[in-house]
Amino acid sequence: MKNPTRVCKLYVIVMLIPFLSWVDSVNGIGANWGTQCSHPLPPETVVRLLLDNGIQKVKLFDADYGALRALSKSGIEVMVGIPNDMLATMGNLKAAEKWVSKNVSAHLSNSVDIRYVAVGNEPFLATYNGSFLRTTYPALVNIQRALVNAGLGGKVKVTVPQNADVYSSGSTGGPSNGDFRADIHDYMFQITKFLNDNGSPFTVNIYPFISLYIDSNFPVEYAFFDGQATPVNDGGTSYTNMFDANYDTLVWALQKNGFPNMGIIVGEIGWPSDGDRNANNEYAQRFMQGFTTHIAGGKGTPMRQAPIEAYLFSLIDEDQKSIQPGNFERHWGVFYYDGQPKYSLNLGTTTNGALIPARNVRYLQRKWCVLKDSVKMDDPSIAQSVSYACALGDCTSLGYGTSCGDLDAKMNVSYAFNSYYQINNQLDEACKFPNVSTVTKDDPTTGSCRFGIMIEPYYGGADRRLGLGGFVAGLVLLLLTIL
Repeated sequence: MKNPTRVCKLYVIVMLIPFLSWVDSVNGIGANWGTQCSHPLPPETVVRLLLDNGIQKVKLFDADYGALRALSKSGIEVMVGIPNDMLATMGNLKAAEKWVSKNVSAHLSNSVDIRYVAVGNEPFLATYNGSFLRTTYPALVNIQRALVNAGLGGKVKVTVPQNADVYSSGSTGGPSNGDFRADIHDYMFQITKFLNDNGSPFTVNIYPFISLYIDSNFPVEYAFFDGQATPVNDGGTSYTNMFDANYDTLVWALQKNGFPNMGIIVGEIGWPSDGDRNANNEYAQRFMQGFTTHIAGGKGTPMRQAPIEAYLFSLIDEDQKSIQPGNFERHWGVFYYDGQPKYSLNLGTTTNGALIPARNVRYLQRKWCVLKDSVKMDDPSIAQSVSYACALGDCTSLGYGTSCGDLDAKMNVSYAFNSYYQINNQLDEACKFPNVSTVTKDDPTTGSCRFGIMIEPYYGGADRRLGLGGFVAGLVLLLLTIL
């Protein structure tokens, strides 16, 4: 329902205290630090990258020990995460207390500035078909209890990052028709009330790109912040970009359910740079610069005229992410896998107004695995070799409208071979596709298509790369398939 106007002033003041205290703590822009990489940068390098670029907040998807250790004494505010597959376990209070002790208390005592625990990540996403509907709330309650029992209830807040699909304004309605999705309304109300009662914010992930990706009729200009879109009128309120309209749809949903002053965090917002015809550096730069400029003045949105706390998605590309949603999933980073900026972006946090690259990144040798010049494209082993290389490498930059979409057939094969070769640390055996591949020291990079050189592997944390045993087994399987 709408804010009541005829209420006593004392009631209004009491209701506003949680929101005002939350807004007072908001400053700076944050970034999501994902680690689904075959070759992650050393955590210390990433923390230095954050600091050099004036990024004051970071959101993790787990409680990675190496990342948290590197964040010690950095002054960066941290949100740690509990993955969805751990929600059922957190339904047990003892397990929740153990998790908090290990992943929050221990790091706080080591000068890591943990501010939030994200319980799950988009657990009510429609495509999960209700898998986490019954485990999210018990986990949330127990983590909150564990924080209180540890004496951290006043310092560390819980939240549940939700996808924007948990609310809607109907098929033709504007933001003022916003409400929680009917099929999960009771679950959403229960969680939102618990968060609000404990002074915790509502965290939402908003992605205009996804709307454009799934709907060919979506007005492209409405995704950006240039004011070039045809305005959408909602009862006299004009919206010229999707972000404001989506954010205010949530504001209305919260109001209608009795939470008019609840704090909101934008947990993820970004634009991918590859893997789809609408995912490129030009659009990504346009969106990211538009968004950061849009929120820089602290004016908020038409319905919530206050500073917006947001975490850009994401900091660095992750070449091991699932591509089930689309090939673009591995290209959300503002920086490439090696910490080099993709495009010009002024976050308003550096003296020169540009992104600062990662320091002291060490690369493997300048060599690439490519298709032999002498090989005919009708060689029967090529298709099988490419299929194998792409399955275990990363070919998401190949295809219509992508950065490597203009390559000819031979260069497509070379790209696939090189991706597999680099991910496997340039092992000689990784460029021995039967009689069709060779190693070259001539850079095949052409136009917008980058043939990368992998960075040196980092062994300080969990090894997420294809191990030598797995590599050998895979090579044997390839040979058996071909022969």
